[in-house]
Amino acid sequence: MDALDLALLRALRQNPRIGVLELSRTTGVARATVAARLRRLEDTGVVTGYGPDIDVAAAGFAVQAFVTLEIAQGAIDAVRADLVAIPGVLEAYATTGTGDVLCRIAASSHEALQQTLVDLNSSKAVARSTSVVVLSQLVPWRTLPLLATEASAGAGRSAMPGHP
Repeated sequence: MDALDLALLRALRQNPRIGVLELSRTTGVARATVAARLRRLEDTGVVTGYGPDIDVAAAGFAVQAFVTLEIAQGAIDAVRADLVAIPGVLEAYATTGTGDVLCRIAASSHEALQQTLVDLNSSKAVARSTSVVVLSQLVPWRTLPLLATEASAGAGRSAMPGHP
């Protein structure tokens, strides 16, 4: 990851529909270089898609919660299958600590949230769950500040104006 990669990612984040030619103009780099960099970022799994980003609250699912699941020993595959089958589960992670799985869920109402929690707990793999309701989002999902901390300043187009 270098300054050019970061500049391309910033431009894509601001305008996911931007084309290679416009990216070339924006960064001051040859179009073939931009295309090659984007292909490398995709091939290495850094860029996983081009959107659209969806705000589930704006789409009618404003009630969100984080749920910690304690599961039966060795039941990670079973719980994964059960979680995938529940539409309100936005994401889930196997974790360390007191819980085994951390899920983020969304629902259209408190009643729908309660039903999603009932669905989670009906999994034979789930021994116990603990949930916390989201009141507000303080920091939205972001990646560019993290990437900027490690971008190699001496590589690529590090002297680009407005880009560290």
